[in-house]
Amino acid sequence: MAYVQDQIVHDADSHLMELPDCLDPYFAAKMLARYHALPIYKHKLGKPGWAEAARRQHEDPDFRAGAEENILLRKNQAALGAFRSDDRPKAIDYLGFASQLVFTTFCLGNFQLEYGDDVDLAYAAATAHNRMMTDFCSVDRRLLATGYVPLMDFERAAQATKEAIELGAKAILIASRCPKGHSPSHIGFDPVWAQAHEAGLPILFHVGGEEKLNPDYFENGLPRVKDFHGGEENFTSVSFMPIPNSVMQTLACLIIDGVMDRFPKLKFGAIELGASWVPSWMRFMDSSHQAFFKNEERLHRLSAAPSEIVRRQVRVTPYPHEDAGWIIANSGDDICLFSSDFPHVEGGRNPLKRFNDSLAGTPQPAVDRFYRENFIDLMGRGLAADLRRPAHLVAA
Repeated sequence: MAYVQDQIVHDADSHLMELPDCLDPYFAAKMLARYHALPIYKHKLGKPGWAEAARRQHEDPDFRAGAEENILLRKNQAALGAFRSDDRPKAIDYLGFASQLVFTTFCLGNFQLEYGDDVDLAYAAATAHNRMMTDFCSVDRRLLATGYVPLMDFERAAQATKEAIELGAKAILIASRCPKGHSPSHIGFDPVWAQAHEAGLPILFHVGGEEKLNPDYFENGLPRVKDFHGGEENFTSVSFMPIPNSVMQTLACLIIDGVMDRFPKLKFGAIELGASWVPSWMRFMDSSHQAFFKNEERLHRLSAAPSEIVRRQVRVTPYPHEDAGWIIANSGDDICLFSSDFPHVEGGRNPLKRFNDSLAGTPQPAVDRFYRENFIDLMGRGLAADLRRPAHLVAA
């Protein structure tokens, strides 16, 4: 029996848990050695032998026999379909989601290459990622691949967008952190937005592409605390706090500098970046609009107040530990999306229950928008018409 029963739920955040050689077959040969020499790549290799152990585990018949009953209990590389594309359709069957947006784990942030000086390697890594993601997701139409575009160079960003769309990416992923030397709202990126707009695909931000906490905050004279995974590399209660800062600033620039008005049907999604910040951010932008309206001509040209543009074009995923009902009540019915974060530990073992608990008392039309309609709106033509509201997922 599938995890989701008698309703249509689209999953705005799922992941691969790739093994370290995941990009090797997709890299241009002349760039592979430069990629392997990256310190961040060498760090990601981890302890010797773990990848081989993960492969052996998924070949074990006894382990595979427990896949369905453990679909939300096994996490990371142990999860069904975490890195084997032929297993992922069965995983989505067991989960019961109508579709899943699929993001990388190994390549999140494009190895931070766009904040260095090796432009060629940054775009080569993005291309390899996009080839890998679209290849993996090609096994099932319900799997919606994300294609990454570095915003380092105007012409190359436009070309990378074109290639990602031609490969079959259903959404364009960019960093929420500001690029080096120019704003993400620079008019030189209009060809990027124009291509996504024309194709009916969204622009997405995902955790991992934001500016990280200043490490000096960790030097508090006390022992280091452990993260979700028992190590010190991922989020703690302190490093969690700045997660939405970059996306708030970037989205504000895209609104105020007129990008969203120039491309009024283009949707933007902030994925796994939380959502409790959204109501106050909307009000703060409206306050800025009012305070500077007299002196800034660009504010006169906006089609609406920033908060209204957000409701029109921005969609956001709350974390399961946030109060989704409160966020919807204070920001509007059009913004929030369900996400499972499968198969990451942070997604938990029962995300539907956690969200349903927080949505108690929320009007049913808003609940339907959270689980289904806002995702359909976000994805546009990236989600085939027959996948939007499949009749077989609703009880007769």
